[in-house]
Amino acid sequence: MRTETHRIEPTEGVTINLRERSPDDPDGAVLFVHGATYAGRAAFDPIGAPERSWLRWVAGAGKAAFAVDVRGYGDSERPPETVGPDEPLPSRLPEATADVAAAIGTVRERASGPVHLVGTSWGTMISGALLGRPDAPEVASVTLHAPVFDPDESLLEGLAPDDPGATRELTRAEARSRWNDQVPTEPAAAIRGGTAEEDPVFEAFWDSLAASGQGVDGKDAIVAPNGTLADLSAAAAGERPYDPAAIRVPTLVVRGSLDPTATRADALSVYDALSVPDDAAVYAEIEGGTHFVHLEDRREALYETVEAFQSGAATDA
Repeated sequence: MRTETHRIEPTEGVTINLRERSPDDPDGAVLFVHGATYAGRAAFDPIGAPERSWLRWVAGAGKAAFAVDVRGYGDSERPPETVGPDEPLPSRLPEATADVAAAIGTVRERASGPVHLVGTSWGTMISGALLGRPDAPEVASVTLHAPVFDPDESLLEGLAPDDPGATRELTRAEARSRWNDQVPTEPAAAIRGGTAEEDPVFEAFWDSLAASGQGVDGKDAIVAPNGTLADLSAAAAGERPYDPAAIRVPTLVVRGSLDPTATRADALSVYDALSVPDDAAVYAEIEGGTHFVHLEDRREALYETVEAFQSGAATDA
């Protein structure tokens, strides 16, 4: 398996990070887009937890696998720490879609065959906005995993500061609590193979974040851009981040059944608004998974569901 890191420039003066895991002769490619807080490697290829790596799984199944860090995340360039009163917050949808479009271009240079897009959480907003454009890049399919489309304002409680700067900090304890609060059983770590005393998957996930450019020196914390919160706030206020009917490729909408962030009602609102033919639109739920099901014990059910959908989309293309 080949493992590489690429540095690409979607716009002048900005450099973003693209991680790759590929077999020797891939028969296609998958590009993963992370959510509002956690970067690509931590979400899809955490250090020290190879069995929890969606990138490794995809590469093992024969496709080249890539995870992009949108600007301000992971090892991509960080935004300024402050913004002026009339300046936009960094890393909003227009910038993020430019980053993903550039990443798709690099993926095409690296791997032949169909390219599939997988967005998670805020990454579904990025993916939907990109593929809804008249100049959308060509992909074989899109998976909208844990979609956040028309969220309740309560989603932003504890996330959006009253006077937002360019970035926000999140501690290890806050990240663990945010994940554990979604789990209805004790110990919460059991959903990811841990115990009340040991939680190796969370630690691998967190260590991957802290070791990236999002780590905060001298603190057990990470930093994330606040542009995503502006996108989520706009969506909660009724401003649709994209039009699902404008997506022209086979689309899978999938969520974990325990996910309180990407609710069933919200996910179905995306699915119901799709205009692709019925046989090219699929809705699925992964029983027993939270917003982080891609790292939990039910992850392979998700991986297999997505792979089967992509294989069908590639065959029909």
